[in-house]
Amino acid sequence: MLQIDSVNVFERSHYLPMFARLGRYDKRILDRLTLEPGTAFTEYWAHEAAIIPVSTRPLWRWKMRALRDRDLAENAWVGANSEMLDWLRAELATTGPLPASAIQHDANLRRGPWWGWGDVKIGLELLFRWGEVVTAGRTRFERTYGLAAHVLPPEILDRDIAAPDAIRALVAAAAKAHGIGTVKDLADYYRLSQDVTRVALADLEDEGTVRRLSVDGWKSPAFLHADATVPRRITATAVLSPFDPVVWERARAFRLFDFHYRIEIYTPAHKRIYGYYSLPVLLDDRIVGRVDLKSDRKAGILRVQSAWTEEKAPPETAERLAGALRDAAEWQGLGDIEVMDRGDLAGLLAGALGAVAR
Repeated sequence: MLQIDSVNVFERSHYLPMFARLGRYDKRILDRLTLEPGTAFTEYWAHEAAIIPVSTRPLWRWKMRALRDRDLAENAWVGANSEMLDWLRAELATTGPLPASAIQHDANLRRGPWWGWGDVKIGLELLFRWGEVVTAGRTRFERTYGLAAHVLPPEILDRDIAAPDAIRALVAAAAKAHGIGTVKDLADYYRLSQDVTRVALADLEDEGTVRRLSVDGWKSPAFLHADATVPRRITATAVLSPFDPVVWERARAFRLFDFHYRIEIYTPAHKRIYGYYSLPVLLDDRIVGRVDLKSDRKAGILRVQSAWTEEKAPPETAERLAGALRDAAEWQGLGDIEVMDRGDLAGLLAGALGAVAR
């Protein structure tokens, strides 16, 4: 699962977990796999907005039904705009998949920046969350909407899984992705309630898929997946997206790494501590710092707007991070790296890059 986010100051978030794990790679390959129509991947609210395998979509049908029932009962917009929803269904049935911007309707007007959606976009997103409409690719990162019956194969459309079975499968997948986690950790992976996660874990424990145990320093019981392994060592040098599964559950990140993390995009500039788009720095099995990165594509420069260390960061932090940033600049097609003189790591990092902190 890759979480989607629209912020593009350094790179869109769904590209970054692959870069953290694989190093420099051709983003066009990931685009072909995930953003073009007819691939083995689709999108749904499977954490936040996320890219998931098409094969797992039937596991979400219970949620689609629940959201539809709730919206029909409680959402005032739905009650006032049933004709709009019917019109959108008919329009997509006639024209085939379209982005919201290409749908001709008097109500297709934005009401402001960011999430100031018009009624067409609101209606499409509701049909998307109900499962009637799916992503049929993206163009310039704008989602194209198509009727599920036109986009998905029959074996996916016709497969119906009872909610308890689907939730148990999702919790098992979350446990395998984590290796080890608490009820809260595993529930957060797919944004399930802790109550249904606890019930699913009891079943998974009975069948031997997970094992309950205690971890020194953890207040809650943990669940270890049967396929989890403990490596002799972990070797890694990476910058992580704010929406990387390693850190997206902030309480887990603090518990595992003693790393208190908050993205400061929505924090007023004068109140930011670490920067607008601060990325955690992973060295081996520790998070040792954070860097605020910006891809200045017009100037061809990767700008390090601040660089900070965590307590007990190893002496080689600057040198190893410099190597990761050189890779990042090359991956982004940028020529130079410029380090601003902000943060306790900035001077050392500039030195490791053969530059001067400005």
